[in-house]
Amino acid sequence: MSSETKETSLQITGMTCAACATRIEKGLNKMDGVEVANVNLALEKSLIKYNPEKLSNKDFEQKIQDLGYGVVKENKEFVITGMTCAACSTRIEKGLNKLEGVTLANVNLALENATVEYNPAQISVADIIGRVEKLGYGAINKEDEKQAVDYREQAIQKQKKKFIISAILSLPLLWTMVGHFSFTSFIYMPEFLMNPWVQMALATPVQFIIGRQFYVSAYKALRNGSANMDVLVVMGTSAAYFYSVYQAIITTGEHHTANLYFETSAVLITLIILGKLFEAKAKGRSSEAIKKLMGLQAKTALVIRNETEIEIPLAEVVMGDTILVKPGEKIPVDGEVVEGNTAIDESMLTGESIPVDKAIGDALFGSTINKNGFLKMKATKIGRDTALAQIIKVVEDAQGSKAPIQRLADKISGVFVPIVIGIAILTFLVWIIWVNPGEVTPALEALIAVLVIACPCALGLATPTSIMAGSGRAAEFGILFKGGEHLETTHHIDTVIVDKTGTVTNGKPELTDIVVASGIGEEEFLSLIGAAEKQSEHPLAEAIVKGIQDRGILLKGVQSFEAIPGYGVKTVVDNKEILVGTRKLMNSYNVDILNILPVMEELEANGKTAMLASIEGQYAGLVAVADTVKETSKKAIKRLHDMNIEVIMMTGDNQRTATAIGREVGIDHVIAEVLPEGKAEEVKKLQAAGKKVAMVGDGINDAPALAVADIGMAIGTGTDVAMEAADITLIRGDLNSIADAIIMSHKTMRNIKQNLFWAFGYNVLGIPIAAVGLLAPWVAGAAMAFSSVSVVLNALRLQKVKLEKNRPNG
Repeated sequence: MSSETKETSLQITGMTCAACATRIEKGLNKMDGVEVANVNLALEKSLIKYNPEKLSNKDFEQKIQDLGYGVVKENKEFVITGMTCAACSTRIEKGLNKLEGVTLANVNLALENATVEYNPAQISVADIIGRVEKLGYGAINKEDEKQAVDYREQAIQKQKKKFIISAILSLPLLWTMVGHFSFTSFIYMPEFLMNPWVQMALATPVQFIIGRQFYVSAYKALRNGSANMDVLVVMGTSAAYFYSVYQAIITTGEHHTANLYFETSAVLITLIILGKLFEAKAKGRSSEAIKKLMGLQAKTALVIRNETEIEIPLAEVVMGDTILVKPGEKIPVDGEVVEGNTAIDESMLTGESIPVDKAIGDALFGSTINKNGFLKMKATKIGRDTALAQIIKVVEDAQGSKAPIQRLADKISGVFVPIVIGIAILTFLVWIIWVNPGEVTPALEALIAVLVIACPCALGLATPTSIMAGSGRAAEFGILFKGGEHLETTHHIDTVIVDKTGTVTNGKPELTDIVVASGIGEEEFLSLIGAAEKQSEHPLAEAIVKGIQDRGILLKGVQSFEAIPGYGVKTVVDNKEILVGTRKLMNSYNVDILNILPVMEELEANGKTAMLASIEGQYAGLVAVADTVKETSKKAIKRLHDMNIEVIMMTGDNQRTATAIGREVGIDHVIAEVLPEGKAEEVKKLQAAGKKVAMVGDGINDAPALAVADIGMAIGTGTDVAMEAADITLIRGDLNSIADAIIMSHKTMRNIKQNLFWAFGYNVLGIPIAAVGLLAPWVAGAAMAFSSVSVVLNALRLQKVKLEKNRPNG
């Protein structure tokens, strides 16, 4: 087996219930070279990890088609420029056919175009264009101006048309059924509607034209040695239809009324089609989070090509392009500023409402908004590599993944249909032999009702729809779950370990305290100290200078500067000798600091770094800097404590500073002076004690602990390495997101359990009621449709969840 494992995703058509998804999953997992395959019914997607030396995408597509299903592919036409002969078209054709995700590519030299059939989950239009350009030619997407056709929307429209036709044909049959009840005898009943052949004429198109999809699906399922929901529908409706045909034939010319069930089969199919229509609409809504994220993207970019400004579609932007961004416009792709100054609204990424100042060399992120300045930028990341595209991919992966709880539902639904068929046949035999000996009609009604009420649609949709809605809603709050299993595990967390720097604190030192000796004004003191420190490259010096300048104080001129490593600086400012630094520096120049030492020690006990200053050999004052605590940290820790979650702070910093920060935010347990590898060991110790541990960090040094923890949460303002190792990314950099992630997990799991309870309970209660003859087949059909729709609608309630401390993007 190759050491390299590839991952692919295919959009599947034709699935109707959990049994379909299970069958495809089993079929894919049996293929030699497949490590793991997951099929998600709600998303209609498969995610496959495989050995590329043994298998390719075409093998998976063929397998899915052999199982009786289809794979969604898109066809695109491109205008190809630069071809001169047949060798050119052959070269492009071969190059495109080698691309992962391309099923078929045809290049026509005479028409100068290429037709490409590809899997949109694997490869994009930009990738195809990029390949052609790499071969030395040009490619233009013919449909740039057209909106891509949403195949799901097409399916909804098709189902809607089927329902309308089916309803028109079934309503007269329903009318005849209503007319049979004594309490509806006042309703006018046209005589011709009671004619068996008229009823057959109305029911036959519904059974075999509208209902054809069920027959085709059932046949494919049975041909592959399994049974799905459509097998139950076909058995139930066919039994009703063909029994009615038999009754119509044997009673022709006779005077007694036939026992007809044409209305049962027709109304059942109509109700199931209606249920599928509602289901399709609801499933479409459950992907709104991704649609919202995609809607944030710019559609075009103004680039400089051949010294000319041209507006091009986003898909045609290439690495290194120089892009112009006007005030108020969206940044098209990730890049860096090469000319201009501005403020960028990055709230869609960070949740921070204050615009961020940008100058030459600063990083820019696609889909953020340029507030006020004119910018010239260079594209550094395009297409699937941009920050927003990565976020969309994480959300899609999470929505497509399986939570452990779903495997239970999958196992049950896999054996459910054969058991139901067995129960239905047994019910029929009991009725015809013991309950009403020799009476086919009541036995048939009970059999049909059992078959229909037991359809396991709701069971298959219970978990994936909740995961889609929950992870999608979480993404709107800047919480990215990397998979359904992490969404499930998070609600078990009872201990949270937080890193200090950049997680609890801002990660940047700031000027916090100024103590000035008598006889000198604060402004004069800061003007001299700021000038002295401005020459230093030390991070603490930068924090002091920034703090002084933020107060609007002008710095004086510097005549000379000397850095004394480990001690501080010695400068001449405004013709005065200035010293700024440690106790040692003051002592070496015999500056009397005895009276200020208690103040200095108190500041240090509170986790601050204090620096002393002298002017002309006399003590003049001190300044203190500290890595300040994020405004939201204290409140976030309190929220976690209120949820009975233990919070531990772990840091490589010294014990005194760590204890001070912990005390400030309300953390009792602080582990300080820990090396990066030691952090992972601390996590293991807690796990060994039976704790379910979440680790929250932002740096490379946190990556080992993030990987070891039950749940790793990376602060989104941190490093790529940390985010790669984590199970959840908290984009906002706000510790409130920890509590929000746990709350979202709790709500999603509760929602899944509600759905599973409803789906199981519905079948457990419904089957016996149907078996004893207390459920008319058409009522069973309505209840079955309602069951599926109610499960999906319950899952969609997660899209309305409001997390107290945060607000959604946009």
